[in-house]
Amino acid sequence: MVRIPGGTFLMGSEDFYPDERPAHEREVASFFIDRYEVTNEQYAEFVDATGYVTVAERPLDPAAFPGADPADLVPGSMVFTPTPGPTDLRNWRNWWRWQAGAFWRSPFGPDSSVDDRMQHPVVHIAFEDAVAYADWAGMRLPTEAEHEYAARGGSEGTPFAWGDEPYPDGVAQANSWLGRFPYDNQGVGGTAPVGSYPPNGYGLYDMIANVWEWTTDFYTPRHLRLSDTPVDAGKRTNLLAAASAQEGFPDIPRRVLKGGSHLCSPDYCLRFRPAARSPQAEDTGMSHIGFRLTRSE
Repeated sequence: MVRIPGGTFLMGSEDFYPDERPAHEREVASFFIDRYEVTNEQYAEFVDATGYVTVAERPLDPAAFPGADPADLVPGSMVFTPTPGPTDLRNWRNWWRWQAGAFWRSPFGPDSSVDDRMQHPVVHIAFEDAVAYADWAGMRLPTEAEHEYAARGGSEGTPFAWGDEPYPDGVAQANSWLGRFPYDNQGVGGTAPVGSYPPNGYGLYDMIANVWEWTTDFYTPRHLRLSDTPVDAGKRTNLLAAASAQEGFPDIPRRVLKGGSHLCSPDYCLRFRPAARSPQAEDTGMSHIGFRLTRSE
């Protein structure tokens, strides 16, 4: 882990998506954070030691899906599937599909494996799955403020962790989508082994892109300012799930994902930036969602 010294920073942005506003001053106490995203190898050690079964492996409750054919209620997860050509970018269902049998050890379905991907970040992880691993390891997930602060690597005033441009001198600084989304990817084309791209100013890898990462914060469609009282790492008051419900979300709480993923593309999802955030239902893992751990000093 890497020690991140406490400090004050400008959280959020006024220049991109509405839910990143308002940009506001935030104070964070010192904390430790994983240098890398949690890998398949590490998650396998946890599962082997505890017998834990992830959400994506569990049978679906018919009561939660009234009218559905019981034959369709089998364990699985959401898998990204490129389209054959240009498509309507307003409809995410054009490139996401439910895949029976997809879970962290078989990320693309029953015939796939992570045997040759042990140093890739673990994916198809629901919030509960990440918390279970954190409890086993004696640590916790980061708050949204901690993640954004660490992702900036000590820099401030630039949209990207490395500066003003997404690809300085034409070189990708993180594993994001290169080409036309969602059909022409000239980059990695999926997750990359952790540490494949340059570290940020704190020596942290893949805080931006590769996979989205869970935080403890409940999602609201804008930032809610806290008081000026310093916020101890791990003790930040979560934003109430009720606030999400008031915006028309279903009852399942949404948590904030941070960092962007390998699917982030300037022509669709310019979210491979420290200030970017995304809501995710607690019970839903996907093929581009992982996590890393923190602990208080």
